[in-house]
Amino acid sequence: MQTPNGILPVDKPAGWTSFDVLAKLRGALGTRKLGHAGTLDPMATGVLAVFIGKATAAADRQPDHDKTYEATLRLGLRTDTGDITGTVLETAPVAVGEEALRAVLPRFVGPQMQLPPMYSAVKIHGQPLYKAARKGQTVERTPRPITVYGIDYLGSPAAGEYTLRVSCSKGTYIRVLAEDLGRAMGVPATLAALRRTRAGVFSIEQCHTLPDILAAAESGALETNGWIRPVESVFAPLPALTVNPGVKAHLFNGCPTSHYGAADGRYRVYDEEDAFLGLAVVEGGVLRVDKLFCERN
Repeated sequence: MQTPNGILPVDKPAGWTSFDVLAKLRGALGTRKLGHAGTLDPMATGVLAVFIGKATAAADRQPDHDKTYEATLRLGLRTDTGDITGTVLETAPVAVGEEALRAVLPRFVGPQMQLPPMYSAVKIHGQPLYKAARKGQTVERTPRPITVYGIDYLGSPAAGEYTLRVSCSKGTYIRVLAEDLGRAMGVPATLAALRRTRAGVFSIEQCHTLPDILAAAESGALETNGWIRPVESVFAPLPALTVNPGVKAHLFNGCPTSHYGAADGRYRVYDEEDAFLGLAVVEGGVLRVDKLFCERN
């Protein structure tokens, strides 16, 4: 197939790292230029937005980094990784349940500080924490600001397990939230299952499984079936701006345009033929290019 440029929302399978998904897709998509936004743990499933070709530059520029998860907590168990894939550190009898969980949930909604877990990709002094954790080392970490927008109780799939829907900001570790919820109830807790149902503008309903994607790539259907979204789709939350040929030329040449009649802010920019050009910023009546996602003439 012709090497595409765009964003492919993937339903990541359990047991795969986010890097495994990219490695599998490189051959099918005919390019090594792939990236993703928001790492998922191997045990987790769900939305993984894969950025392809020129779209890789959009991963860090997307305006919406919020996530939604369906997370299942298991009470009475604590592991070194914060989920059931880790080594058991503690077990305890459980005398609390749904009522106690519902009572503590409101405490964890809103802006807060969260300490990144040792088993995470957060880098301290240039080294990912998980590498130190695998050596049995503990690295001093600084709590980071996060926001939990909402937590909904979804039910109990098994004895001692409870499922929640969590909407949160970028950088939120659901494993840590699970442990903190258990601590608030007076019992150890760990994450038994995790599924990401939304990442930024992409929902689970827009995702496709790896087998389906690989089959579509082999048959050539991936070029026409619309599964690869245009790069501008990730910038949908930004207001749109249409520019005339003169301003377009300025953007292509990296020149500012003065006395521009638009409110201060960040925009997705189109030309008069409705072709997406890229991103621009207006500040004090001056329009400047942020990033172009099109070929210059």
